[in-house]
Amino acid sequence: MPEVNAYAIDSPTGRYEKTTITRREPGPTEVYFDIAYAGICHSDIHTARGEWGKTLYPLVAGHEIAGVVSKVGSEVTKFKVGDRVGVGCFVDSCGECDMCQDGEEQFCTNRERGTVGTYNAIGRDGEPTAGGYSQAITVEQNYLMHIPDEMSLEHAAPLMCAGITTYSPLKHWGAGPGKKVAVIGLGGLGHVAVQLAAKMGAEVTAFGRTLAKRDDGLKLGATDYVATQDIDAMKKLRNTFDIVVSTISDGVELDTLIGLTRPHGVVVNLGLPSDGKATFSLGRLINGNRVIAGSNIGGIPETQEMLDFCADNDVRPIVEIIPADEINEAYDNVVNSKVRYRYVIDTSTMG
Repeated sequence: MPEVNAYAIDSPTGRYEKTTITRREPGPTEVYFDIAYAGICHSDIHTARGEWGKTLYPLVAGHEIAGVVSKVGSEVTKFKVGDRVGVGCFVDSCGECDMCQDGEEQFCTNRERGTVGTYNAIGRDGEPTAGGYSQAITVEQNYLMHIPDEMSLEHAAPLMCAGITTYSPLKHWGAGPGKKVAVIGLGGLGHVAVQLAAKMGAEVTAFGRTLAKRDDGLKLGATDYVATQDIDAMKKLRNTFDIVVSTISDGVELDTLIGLTRPHGVVVNLGLPSDGKATFSLGRLINGNRVIAGSNIGGIPETQEMLDFCADNDVRPIVEIIPADEINEAYDNVVNSKVRYRYVIDTSTMG
């Protein structure tokens, strides 16, 4: 079995250090590919720092992965050596339950063989899964995506999470011509959500704590940019939006977001507070038939659809490419909102 270079962290207060991990040889229906780039998602940070429950250390994080196929199993039919491929937040599921059959493998209901995360989970071989902060990975062919030729690998990587996390709710709730969409937070998720909603044909307003990112928001496709700290501006926008997509985990009360929606509007939460809890006034929902919803990621078919949409409509994340030895610094910068807008690790620097 091949050994590959990787970066791992061994405790909630530890630091990422260079190491080697063993990847299994591809089975009959599996694909082994060389990782070129891996995006840094805030979920990686929460998991590495033990903020979202139990973490299996040592941890090799990363679920925004793009690379090139170098080996395929004897029964692989969907990919060949040389194909450009991506992997997102999960690498396996039962494939048999209603959710899996409907292409929503992220919600696999099989109690014994549920959705298997790309990292911090137990894989089909009984070993902890290790993610994209490494130079290669072996994955069952049904959990890989084709990366369109028009898209660079460094831009494709963040879309494996940030792209599908924002595309799925926008599509589900009907973003498009004649709809007004608010995107709360112009960060790693928000800057992709603005582009997607605009390309879908919606009228988009971006929101940030201050106006510091206003120019970026307008360039990405928003028609307006509002500071959430501007109380008067927020009041003027009450009862305005069909869809409010919140990419933040704190900083704006849910009641305030609900107030932005029109009757029959929806607030979709993508950000998760560290304690997983939030409060709001039920009366604000009942008065106007409003909806408050959550959204996770998407299944494999929808993720492929998202990649194709982004390729066709020139939706690209804004990335900062970093060497692997800057992961620890990058984590701190993400937490302190100092990245614009997605760090992507060049795995060739794992050397």
